[in-house]
Amino acid sequence: ILYYIYMSYHCVPRWESGRHPFWALLELVVFNAVTALLVMCYTWCILVHPGAIPDKDEDPSWECVQTDHRDIALNPAALNPQEYKRSGDRRQCKWCSKLKPDRCHHCRICRTCILKMDHHCPWIYNCVGFKNHKYFFLLLFYSAVDCNVIVWTMLPSVHEALDLRTPFMKMFLLLFGETLAVFLGVLVTAFFGFHVHLMLRAMTTIEFCEKSMKRSAFDPNVYDRGTVGNIKAVLGDNVYFWLLPCSTPPGRGMSFITEDMRLSKDMEAGRSLRRRAHQKAEAAGP
Repeated sequence: ILYYIYMSYHCVPRWESGRHPFWALLELVVFNAVTALLVMCYTWCILVHPGAIPDKDEDPSWECVQTDHRDIALNPAALNPQEYKRSGDRRQCKWCSKLKPDRCHHCRICRTCILKMDHHCPWIYNCVGFKNHKYFFLLLFYSAVDCNVIVWTMLPSVHEALDLRTPFMKMFLLLFGETLAVFLGVLVTAFFGFHVHLMLRAMTTIEFCEKSMKRSAFDPNVYDRGTVGNIKAVLGDNVYFWLLPCSTPPGRGMSFITEDMRLSKDMEAGRSLRRRAHQKAEAAGP
């Protein structure tokens, strides 16, 4: 509806009037280009699988084996998780009978475990996970851009439509389109801003809602790679393709801790131990 209203009652009449040909052409090109990218990302959000734990034939190290009533991995050396149950045991899915990689969660709607699961989105009929997270993020970005383009560029046409000589249907559709664009623009822009915040903090929606807000033992900085590193973890390594639906992040979505992150954490832990030892020595001194 918004596309029809914006094109039929603003862009085309503005172009045909010949009053501002450059701006009319610019609005036509930008709006249709962004809309094409939006539709592309929406399609890929639906069609691209968000990522699942490998099957037994592909990688048996994630299969569970019952030994003394406890689940163990077939190949424990290949696993070095950051997340455990409160009991200290490895996280495992009772429905899939597999060990869960870090940031993996079982979706009861999709009936499978999703790698780096963000949330299940009914608007794309799919989960948002490791392999389609970039497409979902860009879908929000393009939607926010489109709505704001409609709101701010269609204002002159809405103002002209308030003339009493304007046909009722044209006046109604322009006012309706502007109101709808403002409403959707506020919602989508706020939602996009929330996901930018999550990206910069290296968190998913599930981690934000279930762990950060509930003040559990989850460390919100455990996957933090710095501002640029966190952006690359969602939008890919190639900076020139960050805002294009291509060049997704590398990797399998099974592990999110690099060797540099491990070394830095070990160094921080060493400094913390030395600091505590120094404080104890000072406290025990004369």
